[in-house]
Amino acid sequence: MQQPIFRLRNISKTFPGVRALSHIDFDLYPGEIHCICGENGAGKSTLIKIISGAYQPDAGGTIEFEGKACSLTPHSAMELGIQTIYQEHTVFPHLTVTENIFAGLEMARGGVINRREMRAKTEEVLAYLHCDFGPDDNVGQLPSGQKKMVEIAKALVFQRKVVILDEPTASFSVSEIDMLLDVVKKVASTGLAVVYISHHLDEVFRIADRVTVLRDGEKIITCPIGEIDEPQLIRYMVGRDASAFYSREYFEPGEVVLEARNLTGNGVKDVSFTVRRREIVGFAGMVGSGRSELMTLLMGGAHRESGELLIFGKPAHIKSPADAIRHKMCYITEDRQHTGLFLKHSIARNTIVANLVNTKEKVISPRVDIRVADDYIKKLGIKARDARMPVMNLSGGNQQKVVLAKWFHTDGEIFIFDEPTRGIDVGANQEIYQVMMDLLRQNKAVIMVSSDMPEVISMSDRVFVMKDGRVQGEIHRADISEENILQYSIGGSKV
Repeated sequence: MQQPIFRLRNISKTFPGVRALSHIDFDLYPGEIHCICGENGAGKSTLIKIISGAYQPDAGGTIEFEGKACSLTPHSAMELGIQTIYQEHTVFPHLTVTENIFAGLEMARGGVINRREMRAKTEEVLAYLHCDFGPDDNVGQLPSGQKKMVEIAKALVFQRKVVILDEPTASFSVSEIDMLLDVVKKVASTGLAVVYISHHLDEVFRIADRVTVLRDGEKIITCPIGEIDEPQLIRYMVGRDASAFYSREYFEPGEVVLEARNLTGNGVKDVSFTVRRREIVGFAGMVGSGRSELMTLLMGGAHRESGELLIFGKPAHIKSPADAIRHKMCYITEDRQHTGLFLKHSIARNTIVANLVNTKEKVISPRVDIRVADDYIKKLGIKARDARMPVMNLSGGNQQKVVLAKWFHTDGEIFIFDEPTRGIDVGANQEIYQVMMDLLRQNKAVIMVSSDMPEVISMSDRVFVMKDGRVQGEIHRADISEENILQYSIGGSKV
């Protein structure tokens, strides 16, 4: 029998407070296309970073390449013949196709770079892949699909044995997707082993020989693609213990406070939705679906190309975050450390900064700022010495509470929570959910973007599911389920 070229046994990976992978077995055969599926946070990225050598697994597991035990680093993985092609392009836009393929691995004779031979090899592999661009073309001028082809061409030039493709079609057109899938099948037919990660299940069923499903860091199943259908695959991806879900109080929704009509810009295309007082409107979708880009557009952080935004029934011309704050909008961003807080500054300074847009005073009073922040420390239960404490010295959950204090101080009416519980512990999660419920009791409105499926299902009154920058579907409370959200996420309709 053919032996696997690559094998993982009992692989686990733990980060502080998080078990990302638990006792994973995985193997890959020459000439095979092995697809890995799973929801956001299932462990797919962690697994491929272990295969590529970017992460080291916990003790107790083993890695074999061509039947020999090994320990992988990015350098040793490349030497063995493992190449990873990530979702983001890893090309040099100002160099030619030939220069990109041989960057850092130039062919030379007598200490002189042999440009003619490198160009000839590039031309040969481009012809094999039926690429309609040449070795001398500038990579920066190529469309997204052709940039990915350059990375695949590099794997063929250097005769890699394993190629990992991580969400390669995330920003592709339909024709580019077709082209890439044809190329993947072609290179696999030469004996090259392919690991293909995708949340587009139609792609999986078009090219996979086998599929492995990960869920919450565990392997659920590995099987030949012919032995599973799409509904079964989705059930394996979303099955979850009921203890993962939360319970909340529901309120009668009030007046419409925000209405988007055919918003376009920042990668968002023709998006329409409404938000009412006393409701949580969830936005779901896979990574790269356009959820955060939409929130940035709403807050004036990106240019609106077309469409209309109404706040409290009146057209809102929001061209900057300051305009959004004046319209009573608040944005708790997904990356609190880089876009939500000034880490080196005090709790007091962080608390009052957003409301400076609404103040007419020209002189800042540190004493008043400290008093304001101390009040929020008490209200929100922020564990800190006092309001003078630098935010960088707080835990993740307490940092998130400072972000909330900043926006509460603006007296806002519409609160956008983008990945509200990312990177905080379970106890802090519950406190954040309680904050959302308190906002609803105060007649406020909440928009929540989340990749945590139980969070979306448990907390949302309605869910809008996005894909490729568009709203794929709206799901009302009675129909909100993992299956329906995932069906819309991959381009289908609810079950």
